[in-house]
Amino acid sequence: MKEKYSILLPVLVVMTSLLSACSPGLNQKTGKTEILKWKDGKRSAISLTYDDGSINQFRVALPLMEEKGFPGTFFINTGHIPGSEFKARFIGRPFEEIIKETAVVATNPDNLFERASAVGYLGYRGLMDYHTRAGASVDAGNMERACEIIDEAYAKVRAGNVQKIPADDRYFGTDRLTWDEIRKFASWGHEFASHTISHPRLAILDEVNMLWELEKCKEDIYRQLGPEHTFSCECPYGTENERVMEYALEIYAALRNRMPEVYLAELNRGSRVHPAEADKPYVQWQRGPLSDTPLHRMKSWIDTCLVYNDIWLVLVFHGVDGVGWEAISGDTLDNFFSYIKANEDELWVATFQDVTKYMRERMNSVVKTSRDRDQIQVNLSQNLDPRLYNLALTLKTDLPDRWKEISISQNGLDLDYEIISEKQGKSVMYPALPGVNPVIIRSAK
Repeated sequence: MKEKYSILLPVLVVMTSLLSACSPGLNQKTGKTEILKWKDGKRSAISLTYDDGSINQFRVALPLMEEKGFPGTFFINTGHIPGSEFKARFIGRPFEEIIKETAVVATNPDNLFERASAVGYLGYRGLMDYHTRAGASVDAGNMERACEIIDEAYAKVRAGNVQKIPADDRYFGTDRLTWDEIRKFASWGHEFASHTISHPRLAILDEVNMLWELEKCKEDIYRQLGPEHTFSCECPYGTENERVMEYALEIYAALRNRMPEVYLAELNRGSRVHPAEADKPYVQWQRGPLSDTPLHRMKSWIDTCLVYNDIWLVLVFHGVDGVGWEAISGDTLDNFFSYIKANEDELWVATFQDVTKYMRERMNSVVKTSRDRDQIQVNLSQNLDPRLYNLALTLKTDLPDRWKEISISQNGLDLDYEIISEKQGKSVMYPALPGVNPVIIRSAK
């Protein structure tokens, strides 16, 4: 199928500079090189992502993925994992001072964030619900209602209509994932990424408490897993609050909430826009399977990916097999993953981080080729930080028809490749690292 947006990417394809005259009868496109839209020339990309770190994601879903050879991205709340250095807390004035002030000054946009940041840590049962509901109102753009909700919470506290609870009572149950298990799963190729310390409504936190949740989660992941797992983040509840996005994008290279790239159309989980209606080279299409989502609808998302060549399907799972929010059954996941596996020749299943890196590298790279008789040299350069962006891109170079056997190397290492025969001639597909030594394609006589 013809790629819809190839005319928009002139920087990605540079015609060959012939250093010697071509022999008669050679393919006139010899040496032309392009960076393929997806790794290995696949039609679409799929990322299997999970939020909250509930235990059956690892006891049920992860083994199913391992059977199929699929990597996943798990957005985890580090404060819920034993051994994490940083826990959820309130940073600010003494609680007694804030509570006393609420009796004489109504909650308003000037004091809302401080009060909402503190309310869940006052030590009384049920107050975190007020934080969550007020945060939902801010996300919906209704600051007035958020102020009313927080006022209701503090009025209950002042009246003594609340019950004391232990400070850590709001954490999940005792069957929790451990860092030792996470390190093992990470060594298998799964990505572990930030979902904050405690899953708050970030849109209603003040600056210092928002930064604590975002930065300290990242620090714990760095300390436990290393820098390669500090690339991605999902701010809880799928918030797209502009204030939150501004802070989070300063801390993380990629957010599932928001990917502000000129070449990427974003269709969030609630969007009813069909990916074919998007007008950019790439489409991040998020779908969130819930407990009552029928399997045929989930399979239809895969069918759509098989028709178009610009879709990045980001699947968002939460609960699994009765544990967690909107839990989906293990049998449904098994059937769904099997359907993806049956179509893996056309689908690139990769972590959220890897797909992000591939797109950014491709859109910020330039490829140039030159030929001197029995050798083609391909130079692939990019303007991104090589410490973060070091994923191999898939290139496709047209070959002379008379070349029967070839060898390909980069930086002295032989590369795997696949010869492709098409009506317009012969080409070769292979991986190449941007910003490293040139790729050398030689005719093996």
